[in-house]
Amino acid sequence: MRFRTTIWRHQSLEKHKPKSRIYIHGIASASRFHVAHNLFDKIPDRVQENRTSLLFGFSRDGRTQEATRLFLTIHRSGMETNCSIFSSVLKVSATLCDELLGKQLHTQCIKFGFLDDVSVGTSLVDTYMKGSNVKDGRNVFDEMKERNVVTWTTLISGYARNGSNEEVLKLFMRMFEEGTEPNSFTFAAALGVLAGEGVSGRGSQVHTVVVKNGLDKTVPVSNSLINLYLKCGDVRKARILFDKTGVKSVVTWNSMISGYVANGLDLEALRMFYSMRVNHVRLSESSFASVIKLCANLRELRFTEQLHCSVVKYGFSFDQNIRTALMVAYSKCTVMSDALRLFKEIGFQGNVVSWTAMISGFLQNDGKEEAVGLFKEMRRKGVRPNEFTYSVVLTALPVISPAEVHSQVLKTNYERSSTVGTALLDAYVKLGKADEAAKVFSSIDDKDIVAWSAMLAGYAQTGETEAAIKMFSELTKGGMKPNEFTLSSVLNVCAAASASSGQGKQFHGFAIKSRVDSSLCVSSALLTMYAKKGNIESAEAVFKRQGERDLVSWNSMISGYAQHGEATKALDVFKEMKRRKVEMDSVTFVGVFAACTHAGLVEEGEKYFDIMVRECKIAPTKEHNSCMVDLYSRAGLLEKAMEVIENMPYPAGSTIWRTILAACRVHKKTELGRLAAKKIIDMKPEDSAAYVLLSNMYAESGDWQERAKVRKLMEERKVKKEAGYSWIEVKNKTYAFLAGDRSHTLKDQIYKKLEDLSTRLKDLGYEPDTSYVLQDIDDEHKEAVLAQHSERLAIAFGLIATPKGSPLLIIKNLRVCGDCHAVIKLIAKIEEREIVVRDTNRFHHFSSNGVCSCGDFW
Repeated sequence: MRFRTTIWRHQSLEKHKPKSRIYIHGIASASRFHVAHNLFDKIPDRVQENRTSLLFGFSRDGRTQEATRLFLTIHRSGMETNCSIFSSVLKVSATLCDELLGKQLHTQCIKFGFLDDVSVGTSLVDTYMKGSNVKDGRNVFDEMKERNVVTWTTLISGYARNGSNEEVLKLFMRMFEEGTEPNSFTFAAALGVLAGEGVSGRGSQVHTVVVKNGLDKTVPVSNSLINLYLKCGDVRKARILFDKTGVKSVVTWNSMISGYVANGLDLEALRMFYSMRVNHVRLSESSFASVIKLCANLRELRFTEQLHCSVVKYGFSFDQNIRTALMVAYSKCTVMSDALRLFKEIGFQGNVVSWTAMISGFLQNDGKEEAVGLFKEMRRKGVRPNEFTYSVVLTALPVISPAEVHSQVLKTNYERSSTVGTALLDAYVKLGKADEAAKVFSSIDDKDIVAWSAMLAGYAQTGETEAAIKMFSELTKGGMKPNEFTLSSVLNVCAAASASSGQGKQFHGFAIKSRVDSSLCVSSALLTMYAKKGNIESAEAVFKRQGERDLVSWNSMISGYAQHGEATKALDVFKEMKRRKVEMDSVTFVGVFAACTHAGLVEEGEKYFDIMVRECKIAPTKEHNSCMVDLYSRAGLLEKAMEVIENMPYPAGSTIWRTILAACRVHKKTELGRLAAKKIIDMKPEDSAAYVLLSNMYAESGDWQERAKVRKLMEERKVKKEAGYSWIEVKNKTYAFLAGDRSHTLKDQIYKKLEDLSTRLKDLGYEPDTSYVLQDIDDEHKEAVLAQHSERLAIAFGLIATPKGSPLLIIKNLRVCGDCHAVIKLIAKIEEREIVVRDTNRFHHFSSNGVCSCGDFW
């Protein structure tokens, strides 16, 4: 027969050559089947029921090779076969997940007309479903004339194994409609699907049916119900069920422990483990794996070591899952030597999970070089990285090259995976390569919210405001729901100088509507956004509403107040931090020093510097020293500023020398200014600020010859002075102005408004301070130049384009000059408006009574 020959040649059956056996009729013990088989071969009259009994026994006890050999012997001999024989051998085929053998048996079932038998049909469905051939399994099911509860359960369980959750629930409901009562295994399969989806509502409905059918006390259903409620986060119901369960298997206990861990109830999980030991439940591999993972979460080294000893005692030390869990626990407890020793015990031959665990462990313990070295060794030994491996190793910047990993990812087609794609684009973002990140983002097949958030964060980091806002719009139009991290990313984009303040308010409204505005990352982003957009009152309101605050919130509020000239409030926040014993970092003190600097509080600045070093044990960084130099320089204490520079353990950078140079210009210290300029030019010959400041200093002292030399040097080195721009937002549109700009469509009205303001200013006694015009021209022309500074043009446009009394916000890319500062105070008073100007140094709030928040310590 062709079928017999085909089976015999099938690769999986080559070794199943039949041997002589003896069979004794009536032996039922599984441990004595080999004796029965030997006697069977010696009995001349082989009774069919005995053959079937023996084949059934082999099949029942999972002895697949013996069962297959016996079936081949029966089939090759040409003896009569029946439904029981085919049902048994089909169960063996299902256990082997041998799809080809299953199809050959299917053909024979059709030939002999056995498909009408419910047992054969059910076994055939099981064979196809276990081989992941869902389509053929369903076809067999649909063609069956008779189905019982086992048939339904087999198909439902098969769909559940293959991830077809919706089909599982449809079949479960159809089963009821067709009058078949589910058994405990059917309910367990359906509840497992609902648990996987985290669906507690439908799960409760199924629970009601379970109770009605009296199956809630059976172990499979009870375990599935406990698992369902734990995965849905309803720990209370799960515990009630657990306490009511009479017979608790080790699976029941393990479900409760792992469920507590998954819901963040680590101490409850430990108590459950203790109860398990008190009740003398023998621990399984899963028990140890769950509790060791718990130790990793708690960074509990001593308990991990005790569990490790127990693992050895129970004989589980070679279990791969337990070994990996121990490696992770030792890594989390920062004992990398023990983790590496465990890894070496398997001779670096572990699976991809153990390799990835070690790589991740080194990265968590600042061992980037070791992690990358292991990754390369893993590749050399032929262990293929999975999605998580690539995602983890991509965090090893700058040791690892994203481009190098990208080439490997492309070969495995993991770039389309959301996990790997997100990690890859995040790596490119951190290197400032937004274009490369965008390419990776576009290649991801199923973009989840994490991928969208990562790309938005990338645009926020690189300052690409329009691209970020457009992406957020695409995200919401696509039906995806932004989470708190997505919103915090887009709010960070709105904090940029070029972003619309109105846009930020809209996103605030979106956050309130989505009920995530109280989330810590969103509220911190809102606080920062409002502070950077000149709305310190809204920032303050967000800060006061925060139910909980992290260090970012405290630091942002201190920095915000400092930038807005609210030094007293900034220092009050610092004092509140001290009172609440919030641990401070270096950023905290940068904000405090900025507040002291902008208010000229030299003694307070010195006091807080001492607190930082002595009380908080924070070593001064370059930024802290730069703040102190700025504090002394602005107050005219250049000798003290130079003392700070001389006592630094590292050479001063260009930023510090630029601070000294700017102060030398204000306080007429030409010689020191010349030294500072030389230092800057030596370090950064292309930096226009040094040339301009030095040139301005000479101009102010009337040394036009030296100024000409500096200007000539700039021309020779092709260094261009940065043009002064000012921006103003009107009706969600941003307008830019350059000094003397006449490109605006409303230029005639703007200049007419400036003339009107000039007249009214002079009536108040205003006299232009032409010392701020650093050109060798007559005073009349100097006055004209001053009147056309970019911030004045922006203010004039704002006055004619917005309703009377509404506030104006101007952003400038350079510092506001002294004359413009005096003029804006008067304009705010004349027009009875609040005018906020953000320059490169700080915010200036000009009130309608003609006072600036900087106290003229600008």
